[in-house]
Amino acid sequence: MILATTFSAGGLAGMIIGIIIGALLIGGIAGFFITKAMVKKQLKENPPINEAQIRAMYMSMGRKPSEGDIRRTMNAMKKGK
Repeated sequence: MILATTFSAGGLAGMIIGIIIGALLIGGIAGFFITKAMVKKQLKENPPINEAQIRAMYMSMGRKPSEGDIRRTMNAMKKGK
């Protein structure tokens, strides 16, 4: 026995629009959680630079860094220069 259902034009259009909106919502939510997981993974693998690392960088170049040098370098790193 084949189940045959007939829809009016308005009912079919409403169903299609509902499916599209539902798919967009599910895709948006899934995208949010996937992106969140990727950002956490990147931060774990590549942590942001800290003052001790900048101090070590200056020492490896043969310079004794002043606090002003370290602050200047940290600000430049934060600004993305």
